[in-house]
Amino acid sequence: MAGTAREPLWQRIQNAVLERLRAGEFAERFPGELELVAEYGVSRTTVRRALTQLRADGVVSAERGKRPRLHPARDVEQPLGSLYSLHATVRTTERSQRSVVRRLDVHADGVIADHLGLDGSAPLVHVERLRLAGEEPLALDRVWLPADRASCLLDADLTHTGVYAVLARCANLRLDRGRETIRAVVLTPADCATLGCAPGSAGLSIHRLSHAKGVPLEWRHTLVRGDRFTLTATFTGAAGS
Repeated sequence: MAGTAREPLWQRIQNAVLERLRAGEFAERFPGELELVAEYGVSRTTVRRALTQLRADGVVSAERGKRPRLHPARDVEQPLGSLYSLHATVRTTERSQRSVVRRLDVHADGVIADHLGLDGSAPLVHVERLRLAGEEPLALDRVWLPADRASCLLDADLTHTGVYAVLARCANLRLDRGRETIRAVVLTPADCATLGCAPGSAGLSIHRLSHAKGVPLEWRHTLVRGDRFTLTATFTGAAGS
């Protein structure tokens, strides 16, 4: 059973079950509590704790007196037309939300600086996070901001907090305008491994340039799983729309 000695036993059971779910092992039938007790050699209390968290994450239902069953996957749905936060969007699905920070540093990047209208040597805060919804990978998110305005991010815990919330609280910066370019892509083998999806899976590549009071402040690139994210648009038939 995968896991580290630091993890509680129930969490190790949960992680093992999630790995089997990702592999499609329970597509036809999810095992009952007693089956999991026998298979993993743990107490029923431990199994129930693992199932409680899986239920909280929207993965399974575990009603009293009934066999646990899988919930059909529910997309994270994002309406277009507003400057949104993926952190806030995931919260609307009632899934647990967290990020694994893969990189948080300051460096220069001439290409990104050009997008932000800065000199190529300008220091930029770079944040790279793996975004999870219900403990399942959803997106690989990379963001760059001018270091002279966003240095407070370097001391922030971004595990359960969004970049925008930190900027508003620590730097009094609020993004008020943005433009996104969204393109369908075939995810690379490396991206599929990171996002926990099958080789050759489809994804969305989203580039965003955001402004605060007319000044470019954020360049962001997000790779999101195509099977877990839905974009919606509302429109009317008014002339010229």
